[in-house]
Order: sequence, then structure tokens, then C-alpha cells
Amino acid sequence: MHIAAVASLILSLVGTPSFDNPVSRDFADTFADPAVIRGLDGYWYSYGTSDPLREGEGKHHRLPIARSSDLVEWTYVGDAFGEGDLPSYADPNTLLWAPDVRYLDGRYVMYFTVTNSASTPHQWDYSIGAATAPTPTGPWTPAPEPVVPPRPSGDAYWNTIDPSQFTDVDGKKYLYFGGFFGGVWVTELSADGLEPVGEPTQVAVDNKFEGSYVVRRDGYYYLLASSANCCAGPTTGYSVLAGRATSPLGPFTDREGQPLLASRAGGTPVLAQNGNRWIGVGHHAQLTDLAGQDWMLYHAIDRDDPFLDEPYGVNERPMLLDRLDWIDGWPVVRAGAGPSERSSERPVTRGHVDERFSGGLSGWRDTGDWAVQDGYVRHTGGEQATLASRKGLGGDRRAETYLRLADARPGDTAGLRIGAATAVVSDSGLTVTAGGERRTVALPGGAATWRNLAVTVKGRTITAEVTSARLGDPQAGVSLDSPVPLSGAFGLVAKGTAEFDNAGVARLAKPVTRMAPVPEPGRKLDADEFGSLDHAWQWVRKDPAARVAGGALRWPVQNGDLVGTGNTASVLLRTPPRGDYIVETKVTLDLGEDTVRNHQQAGLVAYASDDDFARLSQVAIWNTRQVEYGRELPFADRLSFGGNIAGAPAKTTWLRLAHHVDRETGEHEFRAGSSRDGKTWTWAGVWTFGKDTSPRIGLVAHGGAQPAVEAEFDYVRFYRTR
Repeated sequence: MHIAAVASLILSLVGTPSFDNPVSRDFADTFADPAVIRGLDGYWYSYGTSDPLREGEGKHHRLPIARSSDLVEWTYVGDAFGEGDLPSYADPNTLLWAPDVRYLDGRYVMYFTVTNSASTPHQWDYSIGAATAPTPTGPWTPAPEPVVPPRPSGDAYWNTIDPSQFTDVDGKKYLYFGGFFGGVWVTELSADGLEPVGEPTQVAVDNKFEGSYVVRRDGYYYLLASSANCCAGPTTGYSVLAGRATSPLGPFTDREGQPLLASRAGGTPVLAQNGNRWIGVGHHAQLTDLAGQDWMLYHAIDRDDPFLDEPYGVNERPMLLDRLDWIDGWPVVRAGAGPSERSSERPVTRGHVDERFSGGLSGWRDTGDWAVQDGYVRHTGGEQATLASRKGLGGDRRAETYLRLADARPGDTAGLRIGAATAVVSDSGLTVTAGGERRTVALPGGAATWRNLAVTVKGRTITAEVTSARLGDPQAGVSLDSPVPLSGAFGLVAKGTAEFDNAGVARLAKPVTRMAPVPEPGRKLDADEFGSLDHAWQWVRKDPAARVAGGALRWPVQNGDLVGTGNTASVLLRTPPRGDYIVETKVTLDLGEDTVRNHQQAGLVAYASDDDFARLSQVAIWNTRQVEYGRELPFADRLSFGGNIAGAPAKTTWLRLAHHVDRETGEHEFRAGSSRDGKTWTWAGVWTFGKDTSPRIGLVAHGGAQPAVEAEFDYVRFYRTR
């Protein structure tokens, strides 16, 4: 056989070890707010916000759908809704945003944002709609009423947007929704998932979060949500932050214990831009591959091509895919390295055993009454039987199958066997047996409709988990330490009437346990401890109210700003060292809590000009207090401004900018960091400056003089980056 033919055959079996982002490139230029689910047919399906898919198309697709066999190569397969298919309560000109799709009790349920209702004259009276379908591509039948109706607030409406469904281990269903204006909320749902139950509970503060997604892991509920602005073109600073709780109703706190509901709202970084082509990374969905590795689908913006057609029109937000790690109990994309342009690995979607039961059972050894029909295998005998794969796989591994006990009688079971160990579901729950040991947990709702059973073997520990669609919301999980080695063949086991599909086994993914490096300060290069204001400083629009006293620079917050064309704020500048460095300051600014004090702030700035800067400051944004890393730059004959979010501020906050020159492009990269105690640092995103610029480092204190407040800078120090 020719070498090229051999290579083609190998790639068809194992896939290429890498792929390029965005993964939506073959069918769409933009595919924002992606949702994902694996269908019972074995394919993966993704769903996007209603936009034109291609530049120049000019027509909005109402929740477009794409399909993939490997999560990397995607094909457009249609839209969820046509021209006459809108929900009856929706205005004919409504937009449909941010879908979330789940498999609930035998049918697919899609939740989505309806931007305009027919029931009120208001243009943005958001609500959450739902539709059901027998397959991932439809046909979709809208529910007659919204799941969450419009919620008025004075003359406006709360942002009832960005739905995400979650089913807990007790079988209760929840829907998370909302964002920015109004905050993020959760409501319990009826058994069919189409109606709210009781009153909703707020779980994240307003004016900071949207695009929530909840998963359960190791006894914790993790709320991941996007922050900052989704759609500011070349200055979009969207990122994903997380908190966790011991209840789906919260309270959610970040890694440092800061609540997501506080005015100084917490949030542990999961994904942030890193200085490559991708900015505005967020509004994601999650999944687990066959090897047990989690992945994140999300949208991003190419900073050199931020709009679909004309500037300041539709933001072009293609879909990206990257590995999602769990390190020290917290989710983080690529161990903190951020979005990839080219991933060196891809999801495992076909295993050593990979059976869709579209043909016969030649690859299996069967005992009992097994038969392939309608694309799945069915067992009908009254005695326990095994359908064993002829392929073996030792070591740490993960096996899974979809199964159901559609016509189950008491005592009927269905599950997986690995050697002498079994994991089975029945009307009494999920049971794992190994070496004479047995453990059972409840499985609410049983397996009358299709469920996914996944079994992981690691050493002598066997863990089984049942989900509806492998989306991070296990309805049952049990782990057992076996007294005997967990070796032997892989197979399906059943007693009574049971059906199986999409069975496979793969080598268990090796988890990443170490974070990517972050900037660390080394040798001190320069400093001003503010015994006086030394001669190295230069003013842009000197502020005579700023003074050095008591070992600090004391600067009353000005009634001015740098954003926009006014440029009335003062800037105190210093020429930084050459090469890679970290600049740090400690700033005390009492902005109070909960009250509106837009947009008083103080902090650091990387400054090329009044219209080309990156500003890192603790700032009052409506009722919240945030560390915002804002960027302004000229683009397409206008000024563009957007922000990225760092850690939660305190009254006294430590700020860092880490400067790096990219060897290939010559660009200046500035990564933002913040700390509440000067010891534990949270690192956020990167903004870049052109290679022909020479950004200086400065201090700012502006955004509004009422009420009067003074910023106190203890020092400014420069360090060589280690």
C-alpha cells in the first residue's frame, strides 16, 4: 500500500493529534454562545445564537445547528426555527439567543432567549422560551408559554437571558438564567422541565455575570459564567469566571471565599485571553469525551477581524474548542494557558472499542438473547447475560454506553462489565460490584428512557456515573475500591429486557494537575516608595491636587476620564525598563459597597496615548466593585473601548501589569493581575500594543469627583520577570 494511503487509513482510525481553532470555520464565520450535546445517534450537535453564519449573507439563522462525529469537524444541518415557527408569545421581529439543549426523560429540550415578547410594547422585554423535539435536529415544537416570562423593573425589563438547565442527583430540575442587568438567577423546574416551580433565587450579583453554566463534581456545584463585555469588537474582554457551592441554590464563592453575590463580587478565572489572536473568550458549554477528559466549547473574537461585515455591526464570534482541566478543585482551560490557535490534542470520540450497533455482532461474544435492531442492541432473556467485546484493553480505562430499561420488570438490570466488576442500573438504583464488595445509590427516575452509564477504572478503584447526556450533571455516582485487580474483558450485561447503544472503551485520560506558569517578580529594577515624587515621573495634564504625604501618593479622584474623545483625566507617567518586567502598586480606595458610584476608579495604566491605553483599576460599576482591565484603541475611524475582569477588589488592592514582548510579532503584551492581600494573586487577560508603540506606565485616579474620595498609592515598583 502507498505511504499516503497508509497515513490516510491511520488518520481515519485514530484522528490527527491536533486541530486548528476555530472549529466552526467549515460552516460558519460566526457561531456565538454555543451549546453542545451528544445525540443518541452517536453524533455531537452544537447550537448557536441567531446570526448570519457567513460574511455577506445578511440573513439571520434562527438558532443554527451543526453536527460532528469528532467535535472538531462540523457541518451545518439546519436551523431550529423557520420563518413561521416562532413561539406564539414571541414578537415576529424577536431575536433568539443563547440556546441550551438537554435530553430530559426521552426527548430533547431546547431553552433559549426570546428578546421581544408580543405581550408588551417594550423592545427588550426578555424571556426564556423552550421547545421539545424527538431528535437533536428537530422538529422543534415550542412550548405555549415562556419558561420564565418577562420580568419588569420600572420602565425596563431585567435581562432574562442565557438559560442553562441542570438536573441534580435527587432528580430535581433547575434552570439558571439572567445576566448583568438583574443578575443571575436559578429556578426549580417542573418534572417536564417546561414550567418554573416556586420563586427564583439569585445566585450571582448583577452588573458582572451572564452566560451561566452549572456542573456538579466531587460534591460541589460549580457555577461558571462569563464576565465583562461580549461584543465590543477589537476591545472585547469577555472571560469565564467560576464559583462553587454545596447546593444548586448557592451561595457560590470563589477560590478565595469571596461570594459571587457580594458587591465586591468574586470569581475564579477559568478562561481569559492570552495575547494571541483570540479575545473576548466566553459564553461556553462543557462536555466529557470518551477518555474522561472535559472540554469547553466557547466563542471568541479575532482581534484583527472583529466584525462579520461592516465595522461596529454584528460581532464575528466563531466557535472554539479547548481542553478543560480541574486543578486543585477548580476548572481552568488548558491549565490556565487560555485559548489556543492550534491545539496539540483533540477529544477522544472513538475508543479502542467503538460500537454503534449498525450491523451485526461479529465483534462480540454473546451469551443469552441479544439481537441488533433499529440501530441498537437489545437483550430479552430472563437470565443475566453478557455481551463481551472481542477486543481487550488493560490499564486505567473508561467505558461507557447508552442504555435503557424500557419495559423493565422488578429485578431487571442493564450495565457494563469490566473483568469481574460490574456497574448496573435497575429500578433500585445504580450498583457497583467488585471482588465481593457492593455499593448502591439511588437513581431518580430509573432508566426507563435512555441514560448514559460511564465506568472509570483507575488502579483498583472503579467509579460509575449516570447522566442524561454527559454534560456534567450526574444523576447518580458511586465509587468502590476493589479488593481484587480490575482486569478482564469489557462487555454489556443485562437481565430481562434492556437496550444499549454507543458502547465504547478508551484509555483513561491523564489529568493535568499543574497550572501553567504565571508571571513572577524577580530582581527589583526601579521603584518610587513615595517619600517624595521623584523626577522620573511626567504628567499628562498635571493635577495640582495630587500630593505626596505620609509615605504615599494621595490623589483625589478626578471628575474626568480617558475613555472617549474628551480626555480630561490626568495621567502620571514613568518610562518603564526595557524587556520583560512586572510593575506593581498598592492602592487604597474606599468606594463603599452596593451603592452606585459610576465610574470612580484608581490604578495602573499602560499608556501609548490618550486614545491607546490599557487601564487596570479598581472601579465602581453600578452597585459592584470590580478590578477592570479596560482597553481603548482606534479602530475603523472610531475609538473602541472594552474591558476584561481580574480578581475581586478590597478596600486596599494590589495591582500588577506583566509586560512581555512577543519575539515573533514584536507586540507588547500586558497581562493583568490583582490581589486582596499582596500575597495571593489572580491573573486575568492580556491586552496587546503594536510593535511600533512605546507604552509607558502610569497611575490614574478619575471617573467622578462625587462623592469625594481619595486614592492612596503606597508605591510603584518594577521587577524583572523571572
